[in-house]
Amino acid sequence: MEGEDSFVALVHCSGKIQKSKRHGVKFTDREPLSVFIRSSNTLAEIKQSILRKLGTCGTKWVKKLFYKIPIDVVSTGVRYETFVIGSDEDLQVLFHCRRSFLEVRVTELFAKLEDGVDSSGASAPNPQSTPAGGASTSMPVVAVAVPNAEPERVGAVHAYVGPVVPDFECDAGPDRVENALFDDDSDEEPVDISGDSDDDIPGGGRSAHGGSGSATQEYPPHLSSLNLEAIGQQQNANATFDGQGMHDGTSMTEFQIGQSFQSKEEAVLSVKDYSIRRGVEYKVMESDNLKYQGKCKEFGNECTWLIRIVMRKKKSTWEVRRYNGSHTCMATSISSDHKQLDYHVICARIYPLVRADASVSIKVLQEATEATYGFRPSYRKVWLAK
Repeated sequence: MEGEDSFVALVHCSGKIQKSKRHGVKFTDREPLSVFIRSSNTLAEIKQSILRKLGTCGTKWVKKLFYKIPIDVVSTGVRYETFVIGSDEDLQVLFHCRRSFLEVRVTELFAKLEDGVDSSGASAPNPQSTPAGGASTSMPVVAVAVPNAEPERVGAVHAYVGPVVPDFECDAGPDRVENALFDDDSDEEPVDISGDSDDDIPGGGRSAHGGSGSATQEYPPHLSSLNLEAIGQQQNANATFDGQGMHDGTSMTEFQIGQSFQSKEEAVLSVKDYSIRRGVEYKVMESDNLKYQGKCKEFGNECTWLIRIVMRKKKSTWEVRRYNGSHTCMATSISSDHKQLDYHVICARIYPLVRADASVSIKVLQEATEATYGFRPSYRKVWLAK
């Protein structure tokens, strides 16, 4: 609809709502899904869209929907609180805040799910008869540092929304919403903890949410054209992390000791991007909520490349603590695909394209990714990312 306001929101359906010294609150789902929200949508429609993406229509319902609402802009970034979206009128708060806080590039929601049907007894529609999105996607979230606040703008939001009270009354385990302790001031590296896998997601899709990934999405007919050249320029301008994270199309700089990232997601994405652009692969040696370490597949034979990035709790950032310099091996074993070119990296690359034209084909997205990295990802990887 012409003139209709719309945006893509990240919806956390697992994980927790945590208190944060720096950000006020944060949502911790490692693989949030994306939902397209229009100003004409009702709350019920948005909840149904979430359930369709999860593949849980008829078995679960959204009991409560939280919005991570920006309340203040300080020297270290944006501070947030939780705002419960309980009516269609509350949805206008999202659009108002998006206009008032341009520093916030990603809108985040947290859906509290329960088994069964809603209080009215109405079940969600059967996903077999409803065109739905395929597998959900996880997006890298970039924290934005803002040097100066604008009090008059913050005041306008409070005047519109009214007092924002954190909603943490549902802290029980089944709700997966809890208060976390504030970060301590320790700046020492933690003891080794067994890391998680850095491989692509399993063949069954996102089993944690029950999505089958077998349906296709229907989109409005006006989303029919795509200017790849213009979007490519926009992507190059927006996909960088203040010169410290992901490289743009021409940057091939090395990491530096002391280089910092706003989040682990940003750090990992940057390491993957670095490796893909150079045509080399690395192994993840350690990965948890406090550290990330990788080394070249040829480490010990003909290469010394190694990187270790750790969480600096005093600064609430991730920092490169060890780096052995550039690769000394030659990338001769990689053919058509690259292990680090997973759906997280692909998602970051194709997000501007999908946002501009939600009906863009998988083939076009494959070609766009290949043009950036020199490797052509599989159909399944791109489909999952979309």
